[in-house]
Amino acid sequence: MGNIIATELRGRVQIVTLNRPAVLNAVSPELRAAFTAAMKAAEGDAAVGAIVITGAGKAFSAGQDLNETANLEMADVRAWCTSMRAMYRSVRDLSKPAVAAWNGIAAGAGMQIGLCCDVRVAHPAARIGQPETRAGLASIVGTYLMSLYVGHGPNRELSLSGGLVSGERAHAIGLVDHLVPEGEVLAKAIAIAEDLLKVPPVAMRLTKERLRTLTQPGFDDATAAGIRYSLEAYATGEPQRIMKGFLAERAKRKT
Repeated sequence: MGNIIATELRGRVQIVTLNRPAVLNAVSPELRAAFTAAMKAAEGDAAVGAIVITGAGKAFSAGQDLNETANLEMADVRAWCTSMRAMYRSVRDLSKPAVAAWNGIAAGAGMQIGLCCDVRVAHPAARIGQPETRAGLASIVGTYLMSLYVGHGPNRELSLSGGLVSGERAHAIGLVDHLVPEGEVLAKAIAIAEDLLKVPPVAMRLTKERLRTLTQPGFDDATAAGIRYSLEAYATGEPQRIMKGFLAERAKRKT
C-alpha cells in the first residue's frame, strides 16, 4: 500500500499527499498522526520553502473515517477532538506558505485542512463542504474556519445542511481561491507555491504569524467548543447510530 502520507520534494516545494485512495483519503488515526508529523517535518526542514497538500486518486479527502468515529466511547471523544486540533494546528502553525490542491472531494476534515492553508485551488466539479450534521455531530470547527472566508449566509447554509457544493460554487463564495480544469489542480498549486517562494522568508514568517495571531482566539474557542458539543452529541447516542447505519449501508452495497 505504501506510505499513508507520501511526500515529494520538487525544488523547494514539498508535496504532501494524503494516500488512502481506496477510501477517498479518509482521515484515520494513522493518517492523522502521519500527516501531523509530515507538517512538522516540513516546517523543520531548511530545504523546504513551501508546502502543497493534495490527495491520491480522485479525492482530496472525504473527511473523517467513520470506522473510527462510529465506535468512539465517551471516554475517547476528548482525545479524538484534541488530535484533530493538533492536525489542523500543524498546518496553521507553518511559517512557510501552504497551498491546498483540492483535486476532488474535500469534505469535513478534508475541507478543514484546506481552510488552514494559505491558498486553495480546485476544479469546477470538486465537491466541498461540511457534512458533520448529517452524521449527527455539530458543525463547530469547520463553521469557524469557513467564517474566515465566506459570509454568514453561505456559512449557515453549509453548516446546517451538511451539504456539499461544487468547486465552482465554492469559488464563487470565497472558499476556493483559484479554479482550474480538473487535470491542472496540482500544477497550479505548485506554481502558486513557487511564486510564494519569491517572498523573503522573514516577511513571510512574520506576516503568517500576524495572521495566525488575529485568528487564534477564534480557533481556540472553536476547538474547545468542539469538544463540548461532541461530548453532548455522543452522550445521546445519535452520532454512533447514524454512522453505524452509514457503514452498514456501505457494506451492503459492496456485497
